[in-house]
Order: sequence, then C-alpha cells, then structure tokens
Amino acid sequence: MATLFDKIWDKHIVQRVDDGPTQLYVDRLYCHEVTSPQAFDGLRSRGLRCFRPEKIYCMPDHNTPTHDQDKPIQDPVSKAQVDTLERNAAEFGLTHYGMNTPDNGIIHVVGPEKGLSLPGMTIVCGDSHTSTHGAMGAVAFGIGTSEVEMVMASQCILQQKPKSMRITIDGKLGPCVTAKDVALYLMAQITTSGATGYFVEYAGEVVRDMSMEGRLTLCNLSIEMGARGGFIAPDDVTFDYLKGREHAPKGEEWEKAVGYWRTLKSDADAVFDMELSFNAADIEPRITYGTNPGMGIGITESIPTHPTSEGLGDTKALRYMGFKAGEKLLGKKVDYVFLGACTNGRIEDFRAFASIVKGHRKADGVTAWLVPGSWNVDRQIRLEGIDKTLQEAGFEIRQPGCSACLAMNDDKVPAGKLCISTSNRNFEGRQGPGSRTILASPLTAAAAAVTGVITDPREVM
Repeated sequence: MATLFDKIWDKHIVQRVDDGPTQLYVDRLYCHEVTSPQAFDGLRSRGLRCFRPEKIYCMPDHNTPTHDQDKPIQDPVSKAQVDTLERNAAEFGLTHYGMNTPDNGIIHVVGPEKGLSLPGMTIVCGDSHTSTHGAMGAVAFGIGTSEVEMVMASQCILQQKPKSMRITIDGKLGPCVTAKDVALYLMAQITTSGATGYFVEYAGEVVRDMSMEGRLTLCNLSIEMGARGGFIAPDDVTFDYLKGREHAPKGEEWEKAVGYWRTLKSDADAVFDMELSFNAADIEPRITYGTNPGMGIGITESIPTHPTSEGLGDTKALRYMGFKAGEKLLGKKVDYVFLGACTNGRIEDFRAFASIVKGHRKADGVTAWLVPGSWNVDRQIRLEGIDKTLQEAGFEIRQPGCSACLAMNDDKVPAGKLCISTSNRNFEGRQGPGSRTILASPLTAAAAAVTGVITDPREVM
C-alpha cells in the first residue's frame, strides 16, 4: 500500500528522531554560485571537509552573462559569486562545471542531460526549482543555505516528511497545448498555495504521453503550487532518455538499474493524503495576467471580474500589470520575448519555438532573448539546423545561463516593458525592476515574437 514517495523516502532514512525530523541520506547535491558561499564558509569555520565530495556537483548559472562569456564578467557582484564558487569547488575537491566550458549551463538542465539525476535518488540544491529533477522519478527538492552546509558535511539532511498528493490528468491535449500550459492550468485551479505541505506525484494519460522535456517542465513548476516537490514514476520514456548518457549506468549495471527502476511506482492500493483529477480537454494554451503564476487564464479567456481564490492582491496586481478585470489580453503589444530558463530552455522548447517562427519574421519592436539551458542544448540546436531557421526569421541565440528568468545578470527587462516569458515566475520586478511578465509556453512566446502582440499560437501554427 505504499506510494512511490514512501518507497524512495523510506529507502533513504538513516534514522528517525522521535517527535522530530527524519535524517535522510542524500544521493546528489547540486551547488550554484548564489546559495553556496556561506555553506562553504561554515565548513571552513568548523574545520570540516565535504563528507562525500564525489556526490556534489557545482555550476554557476544565475549570475552568468549570456553574451561574451569568454571575457571577464563586467558586473562586480556577479563576477565575485562566480569566481568564489570556482575557488570553493577547487579547495573542497568538488566537480565544477565552469562558465564557458562544454559542460556548463543551468544546473537543472545539465543534471538530467548528463545522467546525474537518476530514478530513485534523493536530490537537493539550494534552489527551489530543484523539483525539476523529479521528472526522472527522483525525490528532489530545494533547501536553504544552512541545509546545503549540512549535506556537505554529512551527506544527510534533517527533514519533516511531507504529505502525499497525486494529481491525475487524463485525456489528450489539444493543438499547441504543452506541459507548460498544463502546469499553468493546475496552478490556476489549485492556487499557488494549494499544494503546500505536499509532495506531488503526477499521473494519468497526459503525463504518460509527455516527453521527458515536458515532464521536466511540469515538475519544475511544482514549487509554484506551494508543493515541496513534484515527481513522475519512471517508465520507458525515462529509460530511453537516460540510456547512454554520461553518468547513467552502463552494460550489466544498466540492465540491473532498469530492473530496479521498474519497481518504482505507487502500489495499486496506495493511499494518498489528497487526490485531484483533471481533464485534458479543459486546457487550452495559457497565459498569466497578474503577479504570481496562479493568476492565469486560457489565452482566449478574459481576466476574471471577481476576486479569485488568490485573494485581494488581484487589484494591486492588475494595477502593476496595467490590465483591467474583464478584458482579454489577445492583441496586447509585446516588448520582450524570453525563451529559456530551467523551465523551458531545453532542445524540445527550441524546436517548438522554431516550428512557429519558420517562414515568419521577428516583429519590429520586439526584443527576443533565446537562451539555451546548456551548451549541450546549444550544440543540438546547431546540429539540427534550428539556428538557421531562427536566424532566417531574424532571431539570435544567446549563450547558456538563467538569463532573464531573474534579475541577477545583464538580461533585465526595462521598467514598464511587457515580456512574454517561458520562465517560472512573474513576481513584481522578477525580470527587472518595474518589468511586467506574462508566463507562457514556447509556442505562445513564439507567436508573440512574430506578431508583436499576444497571439493564440493555434492561429499562427
């Protein structure tokens, strides 16, 4: 009667604390430049080394510029953080995928594509979107900097066990409806706090039909529903994706691993603390209209005229965005388009974007930032000729990094400008002080990029 979450969690218990947290073993710790410096300083001050350095992988991504990466970083804060991570990784003997090396990118893109994130693992990182790795059939979640230090020192973490939720989405998705649209729909239905305290298992026909890239997008956005994390039982889609990847098992070890991975599923009679079900037919391409990811509508719908379950923030959010209750967003002028982030910076996202813009031209007045999630994605873009399609349509491809997902590098959207973004958050100032963000899929972003206005991608396709 066990859920998949129970199976993975229980297998990693080192000890239980009476009336307290569980000491959980961690298979993989990812570190980036923003949330790790104090953790390294903590180890240093206590005279400690990393307990199992071979389980820890470091990568700068938040502060890295997406142009001229072969030159010194101009912003002094960004340069200090990136340089500090490199020094810390060297001092503590950790694997470091440095900027402008073939292995670099966004940690939540690189981990799966290198086969570092595997089914049945526990995976943590000082970043909320660590839930992305749950798509591999792992229990993956973000942690704080003091917890990063704890894992470095002991390869364990103290955690209260979350409750379990299963979200089932059945049916077939309609034209131009992607995993991103599914996630935005779920957030609007259950709100940005509806999964607080839960670990979410995604199930149903829609999820089974998703590519691995789509699953990574869906799990990435679990945190935006308030969930501790989200994950999907591994299956042939998972195994086909992982086979042959650099750090995936090989030969007999591969066969043995797959045999175990096939057991990683919730039992037929497993009991969840909460179960929710949705129908694919109810989901169309989605966009947000407010300042949290749950304030979203179908692209043909109007902004709600009544207070939503997100509360009284609606009025303030609409004032910030420059929108009015009851109006449609179709036809609104767009200033910026951003394709990328750990949400939608994978090869499938670039394929989708290119499928819309092929035969069109970038609209005048639109600034487009197309940012691969890793150098591996960049190589694949060029191998498949996607770069030529994009160049012919008037687009340029930038260098890998978190880019305009958050205002921690050079790619900031100016105040007042409206950006259609494939990233994960639309908070006030998230993409730059005073910037306005509408979250959407790569297809919807591409449609806006070639028309200059918010456009239903089904009309362009």
